[in-house]
Amino acid sequence: MIKDHIKNRILCFNYSVDKNSYNLDISSNFNNQHCEVIQELSDDVLSIQIIPKCEIKIDSLMIKFNFDFNQDDLIYVNGYQSWTDSKEFFADEKMKTLSKFSKPLLPHYQFDKYGDYNFKSYSNHKGDFHGYTYGYIRSGNDYQLIGSLSEKQGYTILNTRVTKNEIVIEKECKGLVINSKYHAFNLFFTSGDEKFVFDSYFEKMMIDKPKSKPMTGWTSWYNYYQNINESIILKNIHSLKNANKNINIFQIDDGYQTFVGDWLDIDLNKFPNGMKYISDKIHQEGYKSGLWLAPFVCETNSKLFKEHQDWILKDKEGKLVLAGSNWSRFYALNLELEEVKNYIRYCFDEVLNDWSFDLVKLDFLYAACIIPTQTKTRGQLMCEAMEFLRDCVKDKLILGCGVPLGPSFGLVDYCRIGCDVGLDWNDKFYMQYLHRERVSTLNAIQNSISRRHLNNRAFLNDPDVFFLRDENIQLNRTQKETLAFVNKHFGSLIFTSDDISLYKNQDKLFDSTMKNESIEIVEVNPNRNGVIEVKYRNQWGKFVAHINLSSKTILDLKAFETKVVEIKEL
Repeated sequence: MIKDHIKNRILCFNYSVDKNSYNLDISSNFNNQHCEVIQELSDDVLSIQIIPKCEIKIDSLMIKFNFDFNQDDLIYVNGYQSWTDSKEFFADEKMKTLSKFSKPLLPHYQFDKYGDYNFKSYSNHKGDFHGYTYGYIRSGNDYQLIGSLSEKQGYTILNTRVTKNEIVIEKECKGLVINSKYHAFNLFFTSGDEKFVFDSYFEKMMIDKPKSKPMTGWTSWYNYYQNINESIILKNIHSLKNANKNINIFQIDDGYQTFVGDWLDIDLNKFPNGMKYISDKIHQEGYKSGLWLAPFVCETNSKLFKEHQDWILKDKEGKLVLAGSNWSRFYALNLELEEVKNYIRYCFDEVLNDWSFDLVKLDFLYAACIIPTQTKTRGQLMCEAMEFLRDCVKDKLILGCGVPLGPSFGLVDYCRIGCDVGLDWNDKFYMQYLHRERVSTLNAIQNSISRRHLNNRAFLNDPDVFFLRDENIQLNRTQKETLAFVNKHFGSLIFTSDDISLYKNQDKLFDSTMKNESIEIVEVNPNRNGVIEVKYRNQWGKFVAHINLSSKTILDLKAFETKVVEIKEL
């Protein structure tokens, strides 16, 4: 049991006072001339507080304890943000990191900005894994879960070191200066089946079940990308309505604005009647309207960047901080500035109240916490940013994307839990050697399955889109069918980007995928050969699905194929 091991923990606390360094390895409460450390262990919570007596700079802070791993254990790793690959690892697997091939490309493409590569080291050894906020070790249907009850004091990084039979729980707080009580760790731990441990975890966090309802919809991105205009949008609205398709929301993605950051400067060559006109047209057909923004960034070509470089986040050397390479490359805004917050508030007021959009898809949100300060960790910056967004959007709907998940719990209505799907299965071969947040249909499917436990607890899961079309797509029919199956059974926000007026014989599968049904995932079992077994029930009965995510035929499953069989007992 996890608790039995946590009892024998060591707290490793390295800090400095007046440039003098001190290292503490303690197993209980502690008091010296610099601070008092209070540790409280109850039946299911470990709380550790540091009360400084002078100004202290934290160099590192972590809990270590032994754990007896078995070779058959599955170790769940929750990736840094929405797009980061997340799954149950076998004990002898190895985590991927930025490949050596990507290193020369970093100055231009900024791959390291999308993940945790600049503040978390990767061992590159088999059996060494790390994840964020929560994780578990699983043996059959027995889950031993450890989860942080709050990331407001810094991200909680759970390291499992199988070959050393050790678990190390880090607090992301290097360089943090404290002069008042610091509640470093508030950890919950429990054991049981999947439903029990995750129900217990979210109850302990006092996060209510999401009030929003599952939805189906259409989004412009995965067919037209930035090449959208008023006629394309209206054509797809009318196609869906005329075919009487069962969707709830119509969402316009990137491409309506002149540049990223200039959200209220509409490209009038594309949308001559503006965005309120489009939102009204969507409403007239009985759909909710959604709009994409990336509120915490601006691109190099934007008017915002050119006129307000004083709003851009700066590093210790005073250089402007890039947050990624999309568009003309883009920079992180400094959310500690009230002028920046006022600008974002103004944009939301226009989009939600004047243009009357019902949902905002908010993307690249990780940019809020790229650089910590001496007084705020990355975790605190991200939590404050998400609370700020919730306050801006009020009771309208938020779809979070490109966001660390822990700070989003209970604050977004829907959330992407995987990377962008691609128009092919797993991108070009050389892209597979770059970073963990890359575009990949395969990775998106794996994340949809592995982050299933967040659905209807933290928020409603958005698995990204499915495709059935024949045009502008490289996925074969089997791959499309598997993607549609996974999205329907593991997601609560089911999107497509297809122009359904071009469908030939896809309508039946489209309608069944979009049909809102109550589905309960009972058990998921990965296999080393790439086949995932899924047991579930719905109103029609009890079923087992076998999903072959590999490019090989395995038993009677063709490459990428999903087969479903009805069973009597789960």
